[in-house]
Amino acid sequence: MAVRNVLKMGDSFLYRKAEPVAAFSTQELDTLVADMFETMASLNGAGLAAPQIGVSKRVVIFGVEANPRYPNADPVPTTVLVNPRWTPIGEDMEEGWEGCLSVPGLRGMVNRYRNLRYQGFDQNGQSIDRTVSGFHARVVQHECDHLDGILYPMRLKDIRLLGYEEALFPNL
Repeated sequence: MAVRNVLKMGDSFLYRKAEPVAAFSTQELDTLVADMFETMASLNGAGLAAPQIGVSKRVVIFGVEANPRYPNADPVPTTVLVNPRWTPIGEDMEEGWEGCLSVPGLRGMVNRYRNLRYQGFDQNGQSIDRTVSGFHARVVQHECDHLDGILYPMRLKDIRLLGYEEALFPNL
């Protein structure tokens, strides 16, 4: 396992659409997933997408128990999600503050679907099919956006709702 360099907003690699994973249970995929978890943990992240570490594969990981960057977040199960797809359940949207390891130090107010169903596979090719809401749904949408070359600031409705964490949340 290794902590990998996280690409920052402005790096053109982050704006590309990632390639699907064709083979499961491989040493290459296992190493990628292990490195992603090590990298995410080293930065107190809630999730990470393979493109953020320069790998054009449709792989995301996420999981939150107690995270200082998201002190009020509901727990999200630790998950490896390969070749994900998601569909909203209903039209309910909610705004929430998001941060990103590729946009360090900033937070923005982003509107996301409140409820969704996501599907995909774990790194061994086992099917995943979950219906989720709230913060869990937000994390899935945020991480899956990375696979399509979208960073959360691209979803802002008002640039005034983007700011530095220490200015927005001085007690965080």
